[in-house]
Amino acid sequence: MTDAQYPSSGTSQAGHAPVPARQTDVEGLVSEAHALIFDCDGTLLKTPDLYATAWQSAFANAGLQMDLGWYHERAGMSEHVLLDAFEGEKGVLVDRGRAVRDLRHFILTNIGSVEEIPEIATIARANHTRIPMAVASGGSREIVLASLQASGLLHLFDAVVTIDDAGKAKPAPDLFLEAAARLQTKPQQCLVFEDSPQGIEAAKAADMKWIDVNLLV
Repeated sequence: MTDAQYPSSGTSQAGHAPVPARQTDVEGLVSEAHALIFDCDGTLLKTPDLYATAWQSAFANAGLQMDLGWYHERAGMSEHVLLDAFEGEKGVLVDRGRAVRDLRHFILTNIGSVEEIPEIATIARANHTRIPMAVASGGSREIVLASLQASGLLHLFDAVVTIDDAGKAKPAPDLFLEAAARLQTKPQQCLVFEDSPQGIEAAKAADMKWIDVNLLV
């Protein structure tokens, strides 16, 4: 990791400085925060490969092909946002009810393979009971809760907010704002951990400080 991997100047759209380069600076941001909010997939948990295979299987059941690379370029999208992208780019119509059922069945059947991302899970464990913490994910509540439970992380969080609890997916700020409300913390006092561009945009839109976890792992 080098300083060059991080912006050294400038601010986000919400006026917050970009994530700093040094781990000690990250620790400083954490210590200053009044609440921590974590994305789930790709941030706390190594789920993108599982999701990619699950989507591929769901589309195959409908007689459609999806390249794994296509998914990974869009990892972090909520179910119906990804379906919008697939239909629009492929020029097809998908039985969404069936596709989502098949997707979730595949994930739940293979949930035991989910592993944590240790660099980020360690931060959550270290701050458990110190300050309020939440998960804010664009995934379904069924899948997010099952994933956190399977990985042994669920008990760390005071709230879990999913697409079922907020009206709009990231990059809209709704998920993060709902998490802040449940933690009874002002958005400006929250620190977000995210791995996806749309998640970082959502944090900016919520006027929250943020850390791109891709630069920490």
